[in-house]
Amino acid sequence: MKDISSPLLAWYQKNKRDLPWRHTRDPYKIWLCEIIMQQTRVAQGLTYYNRFVETFPTPAALAAATQDQVLKLWQGLGYYSRARNLHAAAKSMHGKFPPTYPGVRALKGVGDYTAAAICSIAYNMPYAVVDGNVYRVLARVFEIATPIDSTEGKKEFAALAQQLLDKKNPGDYNQAIMDFGALICTPQAPQCTACPLAKVCQAHKTGMQENFPVKAQKTKISTRYFHYIYVAQGKDTWLHQRGPGDVWQNLYELPLVETADGKLSLKDPQLKKWFGATRIKPMQTKPIKHVLSHRIIYAYIYKVVVPSARKVPDGFIKIPVKELPRYAVSRLVQKLLEQV
Repeated sequence: MKDISSPLLAWYQKNKRDLPWRHTRDPYKIWLCEIIMQQTRVAQGLTYYNRFVETFPTPAALAAATQDQVLKLWQGLGYYSRARNLHAAAKSMHGKFPPTYPGVRALKGVGDYTAAAICSIAYNMPYAVVDGNVYRVLARVFEIATPIDSTEGKKEFAALAQQLLDKKNPGDYNQAIMDFGALICTPQAPQCTACPLAKVCQAHKTGMQENFPVKAQKTKISTRYFHYIYVAQGKDTWLHQRGPGDVWQNLYELPLVETADGKLSLKDPQLKKWFGATRIKPMQTKPIKHVLSHRIIYAYIYKVVVPSARKVPDGFIKIPVKELPRYAVSRLVQKLLEQV
């Protein structure tokens, strides 16, 4: 078996990024970092990490917050299930972060990767992380053609990662291989000339670096068309809180009609039910394109002025416009509100 831990650790000591969560062994702060940094660039996640640590310095402080407060602080980061799980997990801790791997793994929203990262960094426990960066590094170094999104592949890579783990320095090793994948062994145009593993990398020897890792399936992308209506009722407007089973669960939004083809009839029965014969005015000629992991949303914004006496429909709340910033909304709705 090739020794990759020594060159990776040596590279890490010279090149590791100076980040606040690398100056602590507090498992709570490391957990916050790991959840926030999922699917997030470091530059963006750093701002949110500092904000969460300052606002909720302990598990008890996070548990005592309302979900709306947590979602508002998370606003703009995306993948909002992370925030809901973060809040639920904090409530389950009863003021103290779990000191064992099974306890950490049992937290809502924590999988094998996150539990391994927290326990290796905070507690120096010998658990190897396997994320997208690790898959890529190992697949290239050992030229493994097993698809990483298959059951067989997940088992194979997990076993290999655990075998290669530096048991004396598991936290540093895990951070080293993740940083290395993010900075050197990148998905496209990897920096092989600066790579300390180039001499042992099988994919580099055959010039096949960008063919690894292998995936068996391609993610299907769906397209959706959202038509949002900004309601002006004197100095008030209407909001709706999204329910479970779709994107942006528990976030607030404007009245919404979704269509199959991007066209909205101003005679739509739903619009008639909400606004009667009141005229609805389009506020843009082209939609805003908003890309999520498995879908592309084209969003349109309209405006309707309703009389102050009109009753707010079931499922909506009427709030003063000046209080809009208090409510957690998706990045898309925020962009539309900025247009209004």
